[in-house]
Amino acid sequence: MIDLAAFKLSTKRQRQLSYLMELSLVGMLFVGVDRGNGGIVINTAVALAVTQLPPILERDYGIPMDPRLTLWITTAVFLHAFGTVGLPGATSTLYSQVWWWDHMTHALSASVVAAAGYATVRALDEHAEGIRFPGRFIALFILLFVLAFGVLWEILEFVIALAAERLGMPRVLTQYGLEDTMLDIVFNSIGALIVAIWGGAYLGDVSGAIRERLEARNAGGLEHLERQEANEREK
Repeated sequence: MIDLAAFKLSTKRQRQLSYLMELSLVGMLFVGVDRGNGGIVINTAVALAVTQLPPILERDYGIPMDPRLTLWITTAVFLHAFGTVGLPGATSTLYSQVWWWDHMTHALSASVVAAAGYATVRALDEHAEGIRFPGRFIALFILLFVLAFGVLWEILEFVIALAAERLGMPRVLTQYGLEDTMLDIVFNSIGALIVAIWGGAYLGDVSGAIRERLEARNAGGLEHLERQEANEREK
């Protein structure tokens, strides 16, 4: 029988993997600059920016970012950027070489978007007295939220591709046709379903931190209103 615990990464190892992927992204950025490839430069630069979100959220907003969540986010953007660079010596990208690469990265990216939606909705559910979201509604909301975001992304890819063609520039994002777009939406849905099913086990601390910030903001607003009323009464 396979011992799954043997495959569990320690917190230290998770942080090391995240840091290693960030360094690799820096290397891929320089590869893009060296090749004069705007697509690689933009995709890796955006990926690097996304990897900085977890420490910013934790440091500036007090939202706890478990190393698993940081590794999850970093892996999603790293694999996307790596797909645009390709293997050393290869003349084409992994997106064009490996048929399932695009599907995998779409599912991972969709799961990150779904996680953000889940944490926010769960925080509102716990914070607002007049709002109650049943578990099934949250699952449906996450699915629709990701589908809407996915459709918006596909439109963005199409517009950017057209603009690049008109301007005579290399494409940053590539459209492979209607069939590919439909498959992207399918795998986006898979990523959303994964979060809808297991999100509560990994995103509880994030939802709790968002709820606490909402409560603190409301409390601060209430204190400000009370001070205003007291000042008016004194006048």
